[in-house]
Amino acid sequence: MDKRFAIFDMDGTLVDSMVFWQRLGREYLASRGLTEGVEPVLERVKAMTMSESAALFVEELGVPGTPEAVEAEMNGIMEIHYRRDIPLKPGAAAYLDGLRRRGARLCVASATAEPLMAACLERLEVADRFEFLLSCETVGAGKSRPDVYLACARRFGAEPGEIAVFEDAVYAARTAKDAGFYTAAVYDPAGAKSWEKLTALADEAVLDWADAAQTL
Repeated sequence: MDKRFAIFDMDGTLVDSMVFWQRLGREYLASRGLTEGVEPVLERVKAMTMSESAALFVEELGVPGTPEAVEAEMNGIMEIHYRRDIPLKPGAAAYLDGLRRRGARLCVASATAEPLMAACLERLEVADRFEFLLSCETVGAGKSRPDVYLACARRFGAEPGEIAVFEDAVYAARTAKDAGFYTAAVYDPAGAKSWEKLTALADEAVLDWADAAQTL
């Protein structure tokens, strides 16, 4: 595929943020002075949304405040990371530049809110590679539905089959694939266990951005 149009996920695809999300519960509890006896709860929240995790912290560990307030505080911790220290994946900028040199039009579609996406990508000095950033929050649906990808396609004025979607999550890649997009699996250590499943459904696989950039 010539990749004249490309949609990039952000977390786990362009930036190394998944480890920050994985340790968020522990980091939040530590900020509240809770470090002992929290392991069983932290194990349970691995399969929960942030809202569910916040409610469990209140119910099981006696964290003061409402679940909504706890969730807001956890989001605040992640916002600091996006603005300060979440890194770009090695070689990602070179890959983006390679596509741009070929005349490709690029965007980012993420579950992360647009202002936070912008702050992170601007700090990492790659925001100018993208025509626009679009959040699942804006379209009102997560990536278990194709809404965000289809909205990007409309902005590009292109059909799904003309657009490459880069994702590190199986469920998101499957959604894009089922909607008719060309899909590229991107390796992230956080998803190592599902890498085989991801590559099985994708049209191509990116193990390393720097290596992939050399093939453009």
